Amino acid sequence: MAEQSKIRNFSIIAHIDHGKSTLADRLLEYTKTVEKRKMKEQLLDTMELERERGITIKLQPARMEHDGYILNLIDTPGHIDFNYEVSRSLAAVEGALLLVDASQGVQAQTLGNLYLAMEQNLTIIPIINKIDLPNAHVEDTKAEIVNLLGCEEEEIILTSAKTGEGVEKILQEIIDKIPAPTGKSDKSPRAIIFDSKYDDYKGVVAFVRMVDGSFESGVKIRMLATKTSSEVLEVGYFKPEMVGHPQGVPLQVGEIGYIVTGLKDIEGCRVGDTITSQESKDIKPLPGYREVKPMVFAGLFPKEGHNYNQLREAMLKLKLSDAALSFEPERSEALGVGFRCGFLGLLHLEITKERLKREHNIELIITTPSVAYKIFTTDKKEQIIKSALDLPDPSRIGHIEEPWVKIDIITPEEHIGGIMKLVTEKRGEYKNTEYLKSGGLERVILHYELPLSAILVDFFDKLKSVSSGYASLNYEILDYRKANVVRMNILVAEEPIGAFASLVYRDEAYRAGRSIVKSLKEAIPRQMFEIKLQAAIGAKVIASERIPPMRKDVIAKLYGGDVTRKRKLLEKQKKGKKKMKAMGRGSVDIPTEAFLAVLKK
Repeated sequence: MAEQSKIRNFSIIAHIDHGKSTLADRLLEYTKTVEKRKMKEQLLDTMELERERGITIKLQPARMEHDGYILNLIDTPGHIDFNYEVSRSLAAVEGALLLVDASQGVQAQTLGNLYLAMEQNLTIIPIINKIDLPNAHVEDTKAEIVNLLGCEEEEIILTSAKTGEGVEKILQEIIDKIPAPTGKSDKSPRAIIFDSKYDDYKGVVAFVRMVDGSFESGVKIRMLATKTSSEVLEVGYFKPEMVGHPQGVPLQVGEIGYIVTGLKDIEGCRVGDTITSQESKDIKPLPGYREVKPMVFAGLFPKEGHNYNQLREAMLKLKLSDAALSFEPERSEALGVGFRCGFLGLLHLEITKERLKREHNIELIITTPSVAYKIFTTDKKEQIIKSALDLPDPSRIGHIEEPWVKIDIITPEEHIGGIMKLVTEKRGEYKNTEYLKSGGLERVILHYELPLSAILVDFFDKLKSVSSGYASLNYEILDYRKANVVRMNILVAEEPIGAFASLVYRDEAYRAGRSIVKSLKEAIPRQMFEIKLQAAIGAKVIASERIPPMRKDVIAKLYGGDVTRKRKLLEKQKKGKKKMKAMGRGSVDIPTEAFLAVLKK
């Protein structure tokens, strides 16, 4: 049983690939939390996908013991699309290790995560990692951190997570500087859920931070937001695998651990909810996490129609461990039944697709990602649409607004020109430039505002390309602003295909329409009749292509004679084609490849 004053809860925050997971490995190794024979690189990245890509996707808790203290670590992701995971882990701790790579310096996501930690009033311990690299700029990075945090140079810890240098000092600083958790052990129990997962045998397992009181197995509990009641089957902590407490030993105030709720209804246990005991009255919910607002929407449809129920089950299980995912049922003429899903960004969409494929064995078709638009109708009503198909009749639309984001781009000075040109092409509005103070490395932060739709598809790739891979990006949602967008329909054999409809800027419609009909021409196989492919805005066709009909070689059987015999057969074939055209357009079976070709536009 640990005293409350001997508990320290902390997170590691950093830009992607600055060594968070490696530092977590060293801390676990140094405190002998994990036996040497079980130790492997990126131990806390338990998902196969995380290890493969070398990125952290899920926050992961672990409990260590050092010098009579209990240290609870939550390892967090670094990529901007998993920013919500970071905000949840920071709400469960009192301190954060701010990790900066000595060879790369302060990056955009370092700033983003630092601001999140400051909002929560956490104690921040600055650390410079990878000091053993030959290209490490330790003094320059120190100057950047001092400029950023306003701390003294002596407060910055130098470490190499790879070799283990400086790890002992980090542990000492955690004990000395991070405050013990506050909370009353004699009050009614309250715990905040910062993550959860589904276990086929145990039901829903809630990852919690105890704020007041304590929980032990056998206690009746209820969730304040969902009003679901249950009984605690087991409590325990992470080491980093789950270790259950013996019967009668509670999970105490200030501790981070798990509660097995036994709930089979996945929706009864929500991330950010407060757990209390059944008999506690007038309990105020703990301030949960900021409401997550998905900004990128796409349709997810199973390739095999009969897999819909399997997909629904899989989505519910995924939502348990990924609270930023939102979805609602959707029906498409072309793709059948599926879901319209909300994501925080394109990497979030890609990871979700991969997880559904690997963990649940479901092959998916994904429609073109779009953002949520606000429609103001002529009768002063306001509605939010997530798909071009929901757009009301143009005569009823007063104006349309789209979401804008504020972006910070950190880049070496020599790449400013190329980046400014790229952002201006994407309709960006320049705000200002800040210079990062450091010795030899001249780096700047460019501040811009631009439409969210502009950074959706290929912005990140182009940014890396114009900056030779050196620029890093952080963005946050600002507000909605007027947009001159129109619905573009794609017609195949003069039939509009709903799944291909999209909202485009009026001045870019021609280029977008051209590119779609061209890719469709390559993807749709030829039929016995001519197929027209058209991109249209309202009744006006702005781009078109045609797929010529297949022709049987009717003159193959001739072996000589007069040319009029050939002509007679060709004329007869021409008349047949004309008759076929007059009878109707014919239905075109659009292959999956054609849908994918449009999505990759």
